[in-house]
Formats: sequence, C-alpha cells, structure tokens
Amino acid sequence: MTMAREMKDSGVKWIGEIPNNWICCKQKYLITLLNGRAYKDNEFEEDGKYRILRVGNLFTNPVWYTSSLELDSNKYCQDGDLLYSWSMSYAPAIWHGEKVIYHYHIWKTVLSEKILKSFAYYYFISLTNALQSEIHETTMGFITMGVMNNSYIAYPPLSEQKAIADYLDKKCGEIDGLLEDLAAEVKTLTEYKKSIIAETVTHGLNPNAPMKDSGIPWAEHIPAHWNIEKGKYTFRLLQRPVKEDDGVITCFRDGEVTLRSNRREDGFTMSAKEYGYQGIEPGDLVVHGMDGFAGSIGISDSRGKGTPVLNVLDSEHNKRYLMYYLRNMAYGDVFLALSTGIRVRSCDLSWKKLREIRIVLPPIEEQEKIANYIDRKLDEIQDAITNKTQQIETLTAYKSSLIYEYVTGKKEVI
Repeated sequence: MTMAREMKDSGVKWIGEIPNNWICCKQKYLITLLNGRAYKDNEFEEDGKYRILRVGNLFTNPVWYTSSLELDSNKYCQDGDLLYSWSMSYAPAIWHGEKVIYHYHIWKTVLSEKILKSFAYYYFISLTNALQSEIHETTMGFITMGVMNNSYIAYPPLSEQKAIADYLDKKCGEIDGLLEDLAAEVKTLTEYKKSIIAETVTHGLNPNAPMKDSGIPWAEHIPAHWNIEKGKYTFRLLQRPVKEDDGVITCFRDGEVTLRSNRREDGFTMSAKEYGYQGIEPGDLVVHGMDGFAGSIGISDSRGKGTPVLNVLDSEHNKRYLMYYLRNMAYGDVFLALSTGIRVRSCDLSWKKLREIRIVLPPIEEQEKIANYIDRKLDEIQDAITNKTQQIETLTAYKSSLIYEYVTGKKEVI
C-alpha cells in the first residue's frame, strides 16, 4: 500500500496544497518571456526569405513571408522552443519546424535549469485556466506579461517533473485521440444536416418523381411539377414600425433569430442613436444582409427591433421551406458567388439582390411536408451532435483536471 505524501500549503489559492519537497515561487524567477516582433502589413512579401509565425497559425505551418527584416536572436524561434500566445488562444505550444520569426502576440520562453520544458508546457495549461479572470477582454483579449511574470509555479525535482510530463503525454495523447474522433463525428453530422437540406429542397421527398432541368446551377434538376420564380414574386419586404419597449433582435449564423438578450449581450456594439431600426414579429423570415452567406437566415421567435442590415420578409409560401432553401444557397456558397464582396468572406445580400434570386417552389402542401421532414431530421441529427458535444466537454474538463492534479502535486506518478 502506497503511503500518502505529506503536503503543505503553497500560499497560492489556485495551486493549493503541494508536496513537502516541492518549491513554489514566482514564475519570473524560473521562466523568462521574450516578446516577438510587431510587423506592419507592408513588410510582408510573398517571395521573402523568412517565414512568420502568428497566433492564428501557431499550431500549423506559418503562411506569411518577409524579406525586409533581419533575424534578431530574440525574435525567432526554432524546433523545440516552448511558446505561449498571450492573446486570442492563451495557449502554450512547442514549435516543431524550421527557424521562423514569431509575432509579438507570442512569447518565447527561456527556462531555468530547474524547470523542464515538458513540465512547463503542462504548467502553462493549468495556469491559463487559473488566470481567466485576469484576461483583458478588449477587441482582442490578452494577458499581460506582468501578470504572467508574477504568477506562481510549484515544481518538484527534475526526475519527478519528467515522470509527470511523460505520464501526461501518454494520458493526454489518449484523450486527444478521443476528442479528435468526436470532433470528426460532429463535423460529419453537421455536413449531414446540410446534405439533408440540399437534397430535400431541390429534389423533394419522392425519389421516383419525374425530373426536369431547372436552368439553375445550384438546383440543376427538380421535380417536373415544381415552379420557379424570382424572389420579388415570392417575398414581400416588410418595414414594420418600432415600439418603445422593443428589444434588439439579432440574426445569428446558426440560423436562430431571437432577442439578443436571449443569447448574450457581450461582443456586440451598441449604437448611441438608433437609425433605421425596424420592427420584427414572431414568424417573420429574416435574412442578414451581410452574414446571410454564412447561414444567418431564420424565422424570428420574438417581437423586437432589428437594424437595417436585416431583410425582414413575409410570403404567401411556407416560410420554413423558404428559409431552408435560402440556407442551402448559403451552405453551397451561392450567395458569395453571386455577390460583390464588401469584406472578407461576406457579401451584400440586400433586398435588391434577394428580389432577383430564382426560387424553386413546390406546391404549398409539399412545401409544408418538406419543411416538417427537414425539421424532424435536423432535430434527430442535432440530438446526436449535442450528445457528442457533451462528451467533448466532459473529456476536455477531465483533461484539464488531470493536468492540474499532477502539475500541482495532488496526484503522484507511481
């Protein structure tokens, strides 16, 4: 039987008790953080000499090049360096690859001989979880170097650090494999949802129905008894008045159209003055004029007001069928192909554009059957996605807990 180790109070709230033979001190006495280099956009050249590592591709291959910079020994990293992104992802990474210049949103670490890189990597993961309240949430959140330097690290002798890191490599590798499998399953299910919509709004529910050429690239063959008409004959653009107590409605990229307060208030820009707001009623079909290309198309579940960028529509046809038809166009990048871009991965999906889009229309009764079928199938698939997502959350929490227990000495590698 293994004897329990004697523990002592570390004096640091997030670390808690540590084994008697462990040492606890401020991070700055063991780990030096070196800032990368800030770059101007005009310094990037495709045919340049050096590759640039930025936060967005910290875990992949650098994609930017520059030829106007000299390599400063403190501004590049090489194979095996332990890095930490202090904005956006707040995550450590051990770089594997050629020598690259690293961006100033990344710190390179220089470790004391008392700390192993592999142990420090897992320490940074637990520290990040502990520092959530210290993250400055601006346009792009960040953790300051001062906060990091004055954070505490508890560490054992080198031999035990190695044992802990080796154990966590093995266990976390197993967990990461399960997480990758679950993420792949969620992606497959999400694509399946899109394929259900695509197949049904273009071919209907009867696989034996006679077909005809539609002349529409994104719906080439449709049932022979279906009609086609332009959006201006299918939709009616609404301009409802705003009521005094109306809350703000947002059309989200997952297709939900609801009061902003039903989801979240953070991350939105609030206008000091409201110009052009319009009333929205439950049951209105809403198409986002800038984000509709990404699926921001849905039926409102609330009464409220929306900005002029929202196309609020009514129709004599089944609005749920029309919603799915338009989402299918979004998922197939049809809107992007049809529009002039105003920003990266966006488009101008104004009423002027919507009114000219050709809409494939089954008979009204069939529209309802198609919409009901899609609703039912998507609910079934979403239940499976929710189950997989919960498993991902549980495994992720377990992984974080496992790392914390070992890097703070609560558990011992036997």
